[in-house]
Amino acid sequence: AAPPPPPDAATAARNLAALTVRAEGSDSGYDRDKFPHWSDQGGNCNTREVVLKRDGSNVKTGSNCSPTSGTWASPYDGATWTQASDVDIDHMVPLAEAWRSGASSWTTSRRQAFANDLSSSQLWAVTDNVNQAKGDKDPAEWTPPRGSFRCMYARSWIDVKHRYGLTVDSAEKSALGRLLGAC
Repeated sequence: AAPPPPPDAATAARNLAALTVRAEGSDSGYDRDKFPHWSDQGGNCNTREVVLKRDGSNVKTGSNCSPTSGTWASPYDGATWTQASDVDIDHMVPLAEAWRSGASSWTTSRRQAFANDLSSSQLWAVTDNVNQAKGDKDPAEWTPPRGSFRCMYARSWIDVKHRYGLTVDSAEKSALGRLLGAC
Protein backbone atom coordinates (compact mmCIF):
# COMPACT_ATOMS: atom_id res chain seq x y z
CA ALA A 1 0.00 0.00 0.00
CA ALA A 2 1.09 3.55 -0.66
CA PRO A 3 -0.27 7.06 -1.13
CA PRO A 4 -2.38 7.83 -4.19
CA PRO A 5 0.02 7.69 -7.14
CA PRO A 6 1.28 10.92 -8.69
CA PRO A 7 0.90 11.60 -12.42
CA ASP A 8 3.14 9.71 -14.83
CA ALA A 9 6.59 11.00 -15.80
CA ALA A 10 5.40 12.82 -18.94
CA THR A 11 2.72 14.70 -16.99
CA ALA A 12 5.23 15.37 -14.20
CA ALA A 13 7.63 16.88 -16.77
CA ARG A 14 4.86 19.19 -18.03
CA ASN A 15 3.93 20.13 -14.45
CA LEU A 16 7.59 20.79 -13.62
CA ALA A 17 7.88 23.11 -16.63
CA ALA A 18 4.81 25.01 -15.41
CA LEU A 19 6.15 25.64 -11.89
CA THR A 20 7.33 29.16 -11.10
CA VAL A 21 11.08 29.33 -10.56
CA ARG A 22 11.96 31.68 -7.72
CA ALA A 23 14.75 31.85 -5.17
CA GLU A 24 13.65 30.22 -1.94
CA GLY A 25 12.19 32.52 0.64
CA SER A 26 13.56 32.68 4.15
CA ASP A 27 12.66 30.65 7.20
CA SER A 28 11.67 33.89 8.93
CA GLY A 29 8.46 33.29 10.86
CA TYR A 30 8.47 29.55 10.19
CA ASP A 31 7.21 27.33 12.97
CA ARG A 32 6.13 23.72 12.50
CA ASP A 33 3.07 24.54 14.65
CA LYS A 34 1.83 26.83 11.87
CA PHE A 35 1.08 23.59 9.96
CA PRO A 36 -1.29 21.78 12.35
CA HIS A 37 -0.65 18.13 11.57
CA TRP A 38 -1.88 14.71 12.52
CA SER A 39 -5.45 15.99 12.52
CA ASP A 40 -8.41 13.89 13.62
CA GLN A 41 -9.54 11.71 10.71
CA GLY A 42 -12.48 10.10 12.51
CA GLY A 43 -12.81 6.74 14.23
CA ASN A 44 -10.29 7.76 16.93
CA CYS A 45 -7.61 7.99 14.19
CA ASN A 46 -5.32 10.87 13.36
CA THR A 47 -3.55 11.40 10.04
CA ARG A 48 -0.38 9.60 11.17
CA GLU A 49 -2.36 6.52 12.21
CA VAL A 50 -4.30 6.50 8.93
CA VAL A 51 -1.03 6.55 6.95
CA LEU A 52 0.45 3.78 9.10
CA LYS A 53 -2.62 1.62 8.41
CA ARG A 54 -2.67 2.56 4.70
CA ASP A 55 1.03 1.96 4.05
CA GLY A 56 1.55 -1.08 6.27
CA SER A 57 0.77 -4.75 5.88
CA ASN A 58 -1.35 -6.73 8.33
CA VAL A 59 -1.65 -3.68 10.59
CA LYS A 60 -3.64 -4.25 13.77
CA THR A 61 -4.66 -1.33 15.96
CA GLY A 62 -5.85 -0.84 19.49
CA SER A 63 -9.11 0.91 20.37
CA ASN A 64 -7.25 4.24 20.24
CA CYS A 65 -6.26 3.51 16.58
CA SER A 66 -2.57 3.25 17.44
CA PRO A 67 -0.90 0.32 15.62
CA THR A 68 -0.13 -2.63 17.89
CA SER A 69 1.43 -4.76 15.15
CA GLY A 70 2.16 -4.76 11.45
CA THR A 71 4.93 -4.50 8.89
CA TRP A 72 6.10 -1.37 7.06
CA ALA A 73 8.40 -1.32 4.05
CA SER A 74 10.09 2.05 3.59
CA PRO A 75 10.22 3.07 -0.08
CA TYR A 76 13.15 5.44 0.59
CA ASP A 77 15.63 2.74 1.63
CA GLY A 78 13.85 -0.62 1.22
CA ALA A 79 14.05 -1.40 4.94
CA THR A 80 11.22 -3.33 6.61
CA TRP A 81 10.00 -2.51 10.10
CA THR A 82 7.69 -4.28 12.54
CA GLN A 83 7.45 -1.45 15.10
CA ALA A 84 5.45 1.65 14.20
CA SER A 85 7.90 3.63 16.35
CA ASP A 86 10.62 2.95 13.73
CA VAL A 87 8.48 4.61 11.06
CA ASP A 88 8.04 8.33 10.43
CA ILE A 89 5.33 9.83 8.28
CA ASP A 90 7.26 12.00 5.86
CA HIS A 91 5.84 15.08 4.23
CA MET A 92 7.12 14.59 0.68
CA VAL A 93 7.50 18.37 0.43
CA PRO A 94 8.68 19.22 3.95
CA LEU A 95 6.75 21.83 5.87
CA ALA A 96 9.73 24.22 6.10
CA GLU A 97 10.38 23.80 2.36
CA ALA A 98 6.73 24.60 1.66
CA TRP A 99 7.03 27.69 3.89
CA ARG A 100 10.04 28.93 1.88
CA SER A 101 8.21 28.13 -1.40
CA GLY A 102 5.00 30.06 -0.81
CA ALA A 103 3.13 28.55 2.15
CA SER A 104 4.22 31.45 4.36
CA SER A 105 1.38 33.45 2.78
CA TRP A 106 -1.26 30.74 3.25
CA THR A 107 -3.98 30.64 5.86
CA THR A 108 -3.55 28.25 8.77
CA SER A 109 -6.38 26.09 7.40
CA ARG A 110 -4.59 25.73 4.03
CA ARG A 111 -1.35 24.80 5.81
CA GLN A 112 -3.30 22.26 7.89
CA ALA A 113 -4.80 20.74 4.72
CA PHE A 114 -1.29 20.53 3.22
CA ALA A 115 0.17 18.87 6.33
CA ASN A 116 -2.61 16.25 6.46
CA ASP A 117 -3.18 15.65 2.73
CA LEU A 118 -4.26 12.04 2.27
CA SER A 119 -5.53 12.66 -1.29
CA SER A 120 -2.10 13.17 -2.91
CA SER A 121 1.35 11.63 -2.67
CA GLN A 122 2.36 14.05 0.10
CA LEU A 123 2.49 11.60 3.05
CA TRP A 124 4.71 8.48 3.14
CA ALA A 125 5.58 5.94 5.85
CA VAL A 126 9.39 5.75 5.85
CA THR A 127 12.33 4.73 8.00
CA ASP A 128 12.62 7.30 10.78
CA ASN A 129 16.36 8.00 10.56
CA VAL A 130 16.21 8.30 6.76
CA ASN A 131 13.43 10.86 7.11
CA GLN A 132 15.51 12.71 9.68
CA ALA A 133 18.47 12.75 7.26
CA LYS A 134 16.17 14.28 4.63
CA GLY A 135 15.02 16.96 7.05
CA ASP A 136 13.70 19.93 5.11
CA LYS A 137 16.00 19.43 2.11
CA ASP A 138 14.79 19.60 -1.49
CA PRO A 139 15.85 17.18 -4.27
CA ALA A 140 18.93 19.30 -5.10
CA GLU A 141 20.17 18.54 -1.59
CA TRP A 142 18.83 15.04 -0.88
CA THR A 143 17.39 12.06 -2.72
CA PRO A 144 16.29 8.70 -1.35
CA PRO A 145 19.15 6.21 -0.94
CA ARG A 146 17.12 3.61 -2.86
CA GLY A 147 17.74 4.44 -6.52
CA SER A 148 14.66 2.58 -7.77
CA PHE A 149 12.42 4.99 -5.85
CA ARG A 150 13.91 8.24 -7.20
CA CYS A 151 11.55 8.50 -10.19
CA MET A 152 8.51 8.14 -7.89
CA TYR A 153 10.10 10.62 -5.51
CA ALA A 154 10.47 13.25 -8.26
CA ARG A 155 6.97 12.63 -9.63
CA SER A 156 5.49 12.92 -6.13
CA TRP A 157 7.48 16.05 -5.24
CA ILE A 158 6.43 17.76 -8.48
CA ASP A 159 2.80 16.72 -7.99
CA VAL A 160 2.65 18.24 -4.51
CA LYS A 161 4.38 21.47 -5.58
CA HIS A 162 2.05 21.72 -8.60
CA ARG A 163 -1.15 20.98 -6.65
CA TYR A 164 -0.36 23.66 -4.09
CA GLY A 165 1.09 26.29 -6.42
CA LEU A 166 4.45 26.26 -4.66
CA THR A 167 7.59 27.58 -6.31
CA VAL A 168 10.87 25.78 -7.06
CA ASP A 169 14.35 27.23 -7.02
CA SER A 170 16.59 26.70 -10.04
CA ALA A 171 18.78 23.99 -8.45
CA GLU A 172 15.67 22.11 -7.28
CA LYS A 173 14.13 22.30 -10.77
CA SER A 174 17.35 21.02 -12.38
CA ALA A 175 17.59 18.13 -9.92
CA LEU A 176 13.95 17.19 -10.52
CA GLY A 177 14.55 17.24 -14.28
CA ARG A 178 17.54 14.91 -13.89
CA LEU A 179 15.52 12.55 -11.68
CA LEU A 180 12.67 12.49 -14.21
CA GLY A 181 15.16 11.73 -16.95
CA ALA A 182 15.85 8.41 -15.27
CA CYS A 183 12.18 7.38 -15.13
